[in-house]
Amino acid sequence: MDLRAKNDRLGEILREMDQVVVAFSAGIDSTFVLARALEELGNKVLAVTAASETFPDRELNEAIELAKHLGARHEIIQIREMENPDFVANNPDRCYHCKAGLYNSLTSLATERGIPWILDGANMDDLGDYRPGRKAAKEYKIRSVLQEAQLYKEELRQLARDMGLPNWDKPSFACLSSRIPYGSLITLEKVEQLDRGEEALRTMGFRQLRIRHHDTIARIEVPREEFIKVLDRANEITEILKAEGFTYVTLDLQGYRSGSMNENLLKVL
Repeated sequence: MDLRAKNDRLGEILREMDQVVVAFSAGIDSTFVLARALEELGNKVLAVTAASETFPDRELNEAIELAKHLGARHEIIQIREMENPDFVANNPDRCYHCKAGLYNSLTSLATERGIPWILDGANMDDLGDYRPGRKAAKEYKIRSVLQEAQLYKEELRQLARDMGLPNWDKPSFACLSSRIPYGSLITLEKVEQLDRGEEALRTMGFRQLRIRHHDTIARIEVPREEFIKVLDRANEITEILKAEGFTYVTLDLQGYRSGSMNENLLKVL
């Protein structure tokens, strides 16, 4: 199926639903789903963003501005992940507990509003990684319309660019808890360390990055072509991250890759 056919199929899927809630994080996946839903269904679309301790304020503010830019009805709900002991324990099924809490809240809202469908932004590339949150999506009957239309990340980026979406090339972002190794408790202190550290590196011009939290060690992941930029500013970066409480600051020589915390886990699955 070519890209145009996939996009047409997405339109058919959306029109069949008639009314939808879009779980909207301001990432390119959910932004594209929201934009296409608005094209097909107009004011029968409600965008909902979940605010939580692991969702940075800058991302929340971007979601608010993007929804306004797209002309979408938009609501914000509060998810209190840190009150869930199964989430805080940070076992390999952490993402399941996070998503189950989110989808439970979205389902209650959708039922209250009489909206039959809830959509997420999962695409075909998401089928290739360990994602326990997909189990929660199935349990709550969340529709992954990008997967139903067989759209991959680069394909939807191309379509988003053609639509003029301002964040078509936005780097992938995952919740800050995904920077903490499984089995290490999630705390607000760690989350805030990571948030401030990554924001400091963004102000230096790094767009695609992760800081992984290994107790006293901060492991920086950036694309390999940006290694020289890290080394050029090594003293400054080290000073910033040591001020956040890390003893050692390292650069991962494999470079940035999504889901690197799953690498040891995947060896035994």
